[in-house]
Amino acid sequence: MSEAVTGDPPASTVESGMERVFTRSPLLGTSTHSLCPGCGEPNAVRVLMESIEEMGERENTVCVLGIGCYTAFAALMDVDCQQAMHGRAPAQATGLKRVLPDRLVFTLQGDGDMITEGLQEVIHAAARGEKITAICLNNAAFGETGGHMTATSVIGQRTKSTLEGRSPERHGYPIRLPEMLVGFEGVAYLARGTVHTPAGVKKTKKLLRAALETQRRGLGFSLVEVVTMCPTGWFTAPGDGPKFQQENLLPVFPVGELKRPRDLTA
Repeated sequence: MSEAVTGDPPASTVESGMERVFTRSPLLGTSTHSLCPGCGEPNAVRVLMESIEEMGERENTVCVLGIGCYTAFAALMDVDCQQAMHGRAPAQATGLKRVLPDRLVFTLQGDGDMITEGLQEVIHAAARGEKITAICLNNAAFGETGGHMTATSVIGQRTKSTLEGRSPERHGYPIRLPEMLVGFEGVAYLARGTVHTPAGVKKTKKLLRAALETQRRGLGFSLVEVVTMCPTGWFTAPGDGPKFQQENLLPVFPVGELKRPRDLTA
């Protein structure tokens, strides 16, 4: 799964039952990513770039990345990118959007960056109704900075800082950000998707497109959380990541739309 973003499949490798041959989006860079085998994040980046391409917003888009490991994504996305300090991407995106209101501005952050380190930034951006899109790739671990627990790690989950499993008495309960923001008046669109199955990838692309369209129409703040695989951080084999996610994460982080503007047809 981690190879999804790196190139087109050979013409000879067309599996039976496939509706079409998938080709690499022009907005995906040619660099080979350095993420672990079985990582779900390349799938999320791929459908995000496909959505922007299909919207015709290639030259009008700015991505704000949390500084650190996520800045490696800049080499994989052929859109303008900026770096922000850990957790501060929503604040930086706010400034960009207010200065350049015609741009399509989104943040791309992990659950550690957005929810553990920068929760106050995304909450206040949502409360202000900033017309930006926040995208959180949630693998329930600091997958790219050591594999320790984040605010979204589920109860019983083993990480490098919770080797015996996350305990609610000691560590608290996982934070579900979209559910937290539902009642905010300035929030127009909220959804959660997954990329652990082909159907999940297809649905997540629709959710991302809807969030970006919400911004393009100036309807308010939009956020999509994408649950992704991290076999390395979960102490599982790469091929077992989807099963681990299905059994352990999705019961805590159910997928679907939580809030949607009435007149949004995308």
